[in-house]
Amino acid sequence: MGKYLGLFVSEAGEHLEALGADLVRLERAGREGAETAALVDAMFRHAHSVKGMAAAMQFDAIARLAHRVEDLLGALRGRSGKAPPEVVDALLLATDGLQAMVTGAGIEPPAAPDPKLLERLSEAAASLRGPAAPGPAARPPEPSPSPPPPETPPPAPRRLEVGVEIAASCPVPAVRAFLVLKKLAGLGTVLGSSPSAEDLKAGRIPGKRLEVELESGERPQAVERALSQISDLASVVVRGEAAALPPLTATPAPPPSPAAEGPRTVRVRTELLDYFMDTVGELILATARLREVGRALVQPQRRAHEEGVDRLHTLVKELHGKVMAVRMTPIAVVTDRLPRAARDLARKSGKQVEVVVAGAEIEIDRAILEELGDPLLHLVRNSVDHGLEPPQVRIQAGKAATGRIAVSARRERDRVILEIADDGRGMDPRKLREAAVARGAIRPEQAAALSDREALGLACLPGVSTAEVVTDVSGRGVGMDAVKRVVEAVGGTLEIESTAGLGSRFLLRLPLTVAVQPVLLVRVADEVLGLPIAKVHGAAEVDLERLETSQGGPMLAWGGGHVPVQDLGRLLGIPDPPRRNGARQVVVADSGGGHVGLAVDALLGQEEAVLKPLAPPLDRVQGLSAVTVLGSGRPVFVLDVPRLLAA
Repeated sequence: MGKYLGLFVSEAGEHLEALGADLVRLERAGREGAETAALVDAMFRHAHSVKGMAAAMQFDAIARLAHRVEDLLGALRGRSGKAPPEVVDALLLATDGLQAMVTGAGIEPPAAPDPKLLERLSEAAASLRGPAAPGPAARPPEPSPSPPPPETPPPAPRRLEVGVEIAASCPVPAVRAFLVLKKLAGLGTVLGSSPSAEDLKAGRIPGKRLEVELESGERPQAVERALSQISDLASVVVRGEAAALPPLTATPAPPPSPAAEGPRTVRVRTELLDYFMDTVGELILATARLREVGRALVQPQRRAHEEGVDRLHTLVKELHGKVMAVRMTPIAVVTDRLPRAARDLARKSGKQVEVVVAGAEIEIDRAILEELGDPLLHLVRNSVDHGLEPPQVRIQAGKAATGRIAVSARRERDRVILEIADDGRGMDPRKLREAAVARGAIRPEQAAALSDREALGLACLPGVSTAEVVTDVSGRGVGMDAVKRVVEAVGGTLEIESTAGLGSRFLLRLPLTVAVQPVLLVRVADEVLGLPIAKVHGAAEVDLERLETSQGGPMLAWGGGHVPVQDLGRLLGIPDPPRRNGARQVVVADSGGGHVGLAVDALLGQEEAVLKPLAPPLDRVQGLSAVTVLGSGRPVFVLDVPRLLAA
């Protein structure tokens, strides 16, 4: 069964994530007096699927705990009104335990579930059924079955024919049918099957139907019960004495047409998608190199070469688009976890919170989503811990006792805007200025010159916080620097807006993909370097010697204020080339805590760059974030300006 372990972990994990999210919705629906029957039915199906898959994979400990969860959810069925908090707490604990056991499946033998948790689930189920149902302690012990007399012969094996139809929604019907075949092999002797085991291993199952001829001592009802533990089965029919039935060699029904079957899907390993993305990136670079080489050819060879390169470029761009479409993943993958995290922290801190998610169907590159999981969780946890007030304080301020956190996503051309907003107390720019000065992050005169909007950005400096009481989550500033660093590492930007007493809003402007990003190419002496366009605010040509100076350095008038200008060549240790005059190009870019002007020798234009991560030891060089290759074959380093300035 080891070959299906990855499928089991993936599918069971999806069911458990959905179960946890539904439990949070159940709790909220109970508070609002909404109907909960459909939610309970959905949760029951999730628990039943996990139990069936675990039983098929012979993970008895997981199946036992899932069975107790299923039993408790069964007790909730048909019960009107709000689910008791202790029942929801027990189910959430069991869901966490199942998730841990499923994640560790195959790595080490699953440990037995906590007996106290099993008892808690059983007691909760008994309490829901009422006094008519005795609790575990009151249930009389089952009498030990007396051993059959030695002379009693075992039941004679009978021939059965089993017909199984796989559900249309099952993504891998052949795998599910093979699990059925393995289950039946444990109940007796499989005399034949259509399709055969070899066909199922090859992924062939016409009509998503399996017919098995079985010799077994079990009754048909027992076989049906055993197969009911396997999920994604549309129907199971067990018929006695297969000899009287049509032979299995009958011509199978023709498979349904693709239009009737609907879109077909297949699971693909993420490592394979990464390989495709890297390979397409290499093709883009190779195409640019061929175009560069063709410029040295003479006519008519050059015209024929350019036509071939244009055709190749079109095909590569189409291939790149298809690979990107496969890598695109709904934001729901990370946002579905946020209501549960907020609920747990609110219960712990004595607060009430409601998390509303909108636009979770918006898709973005999987590589970006993997990086955003922790930053989004941190923003939501900080909103609960530091942003939202306790219920009594909110009521005194004229607000609802339950705080609200809105997580929304929307698409704007080639970017995705992800917003996390709360209706809490807001952030105080004055306190942030004082905290930043106290930490030595900025000088008092710099703090005084900042607008309130710019002062909010100080929360992203390391160690700057306005929290009066330090908790395990603490204030906005603890970890906000890491949030900003991750967002910028994937080519995005972070903006903070806040109004005292009304709440705070965090805007994450993210690219659709991190594989291809626009960069501004600049030249310093003989070196060509790249700056991410998302970090560039503009450029100007100035004479550095005529600029105003402050603390020994030139200052460029920009946006109603002044920004310090630094020589990019000196920051990188590049020797100064001889220059005819003092005129230089200055690029205004993000510095981490504001803006900085970078003096360069020339602006070479913007280019769509295929970014490659730096390999050791270059990944340890401060100020370098990635590398790309131009059409000429020349490698170009892409700079991380904040880290370069901090080096």
